Amino acid sequence: MLHQRRTKRKKQKTMLKRILSISLLCILVVGMAGVSTADAQQKDLEIGYVDPQSILNKMPEMKAVQQRLQNFMDRKRQEFANKQQDFQQQVSEYQQKSSVISESAKKKEEERLGKLNAELQQYQSQIQQEIQQKQQELVSPLLDQINSAVSTVAQDMGLTYVINTTTSQGDVIILYASDEAKQKYNITDQVMQELGI
Repeated sequence: MLHQRRTKRKKQKTMLKRILSISLLCILVVGMAGVSTADAQQKDLEIGYVDPQSILNKMPEMKAVQQRLQNFMDRKRQEFANKQQDFQQQVSEYQQKSSVISESAKKKEEERLGKLNAELQQYQSQIQQEIQQKQQELVSPLLDQINSAVSTVAQDMGLTYVINTTTSQGDVIILYASDEAKQKYNITDQVMQELGI
């Protein structure tokens, strides 16, 4: 039941993130539309797009980042497994002696085991947060390099805006682009060239 609640909460968080991403995109598009009418009178609006995830996956440094992250995750999972095994052993010991101890001793032991279980669940959540933080810490410098290359390419091409092809949850933003638009405005390959990939 606890797992179902966590899964439900996770789905709700994911859905909320998607709604927020889509809402932010809508606000951005509406805001750009308002700005673009004024800008369009002065100059043509040029919007490029890029797929940073594709670039990130092709960066040579990404393999080392993935290995470091995997090592970190393995270490954290082992720590959790050790704590979980220790907890299970304590539960087993309690079950063996529960028939010969007093009711007050049972109550105390059950309270203690309940607290340990809560701490174990909290530790599991903490590990998940640590893994996410480690991933951000390792990937962030690569994303900075990508952003810098995007800026350089956009300036060289005279683009007014560059948008991401997908949201952070992987939802597609650009549903259609003609072949001509892809050739002219998809700057993913140029950004990879700028990065030396």
